[in-house]
Amino acid sequence: MIIKRTNSEDLDFQQLVKQLDVDLKIRDGDAHDFYAQFNTIDTIKYAVVAYDQNEAVGCGAIRQFSDDTMEVKRMFVVRAQRGKGIESIILKELENWTTELHFHTCILETGHNQPEAIELYRKNNYAIIPNYGNYAEVENSVCFRKEL
Repeated sequence: MIIKRTNSEDLDFQQLVKQLDVDLKIRDGDAHDFYAQFNTIDTIKYAVVAYDQNEAVGCGAIRQFSDDTMEVKRMFVVRAQRGKGIESIILKELENWTTELHFHTCILETGHNQPEAIELYRKNNYAIIPNYGNYAEVENSVCFRKEL
């Protein structure tokens, strides 16, 4: 497994995000357009892509949320590679990058329609917090936080 640090200009990252959006559109249905407005990737400075034998199999990103907090975005692993721990490897790399950039906290939003994501974040010691920002009043959202 190779993890490459990159940004939103990376073609492999862009392709994986397209697959993620297809999956989320199915899961979220009519609510997908609401979430999509908060998940554009045109200006992401900090993204990672996971490779298995030169094939891009997963991605994730962070972006600054506040003076000491990064928000985890665009976490995805292709279906055939799920359940192998790749998700946790990507998340750990994003956490490491966060601390290298002198931030101390990661937050994120996922939804009740992504039970695998909820389990991933719980397994990696993220705590459920009140919904924040654009997700504050969204019943389907589940928000998490982790002090690094």
